[in-house]
Amino acid sequence: MSSNWFIAAGLALLLLAPGQASAQGAQGAQAQQVALPDAENIVLLVRNSLITLNDALQTGNFTVLRDRGAPGFREANSAARLSQIFSDLVAKKVDLSAVAVVAPQLSQGPELDKEKGMLHLKGFFPGKPVRIDFELLYQAVKGQWRLFGISVQPGSSAASAQGAGSTAVPKN
Repeated sequence: MSSNWFIAAGLALLLLAPGQASAQGAQGAQAQQVALPDAENIVLLVRNSLITLNDALQTGNFTVLRDRGAPGFREANSAARLSQIFSDLVAKKVDLSAVAVVAPQLSQGPELDKEKGMLHLKGFFPGKPVRIDFELLYQAVKGQWRLFGISVQPGSSAASAQGAGSTAVPKN
């Protein structure tokens, strides 16, 4: 996985200092077995992350999104910084609540980097007239997958990836 895999059309930002991701990843993978979650748990990870983001977008309070992240994500991003990063989605009044009931579709298989303790998920939630494209990176921390990077873009149901989008992810 490249260090800039979250860079996408529209607003795309990287949110950790250079080199921090690899150090955090190595720490997270130490002394623990990392296994690919089953399909049900992948759906739960994706839904929970996007519902948490939606709550932040709707309330303007990004504290919970920050606090639920992996240690490197929390260290690099204040709630104010996350609010600024996702301000385009707030301005466009993006509503992600449909992710609670619509099944996510993965556009590529889950990628697991056991050495760094990282899980990469990429896909979309279908919808008309708007679908929600996502790319998520999780780090294994004390046996739990914690959000390490997030990219969300509303797109047309015709699979357009153009438009508003925001990304919060560490650099490798």
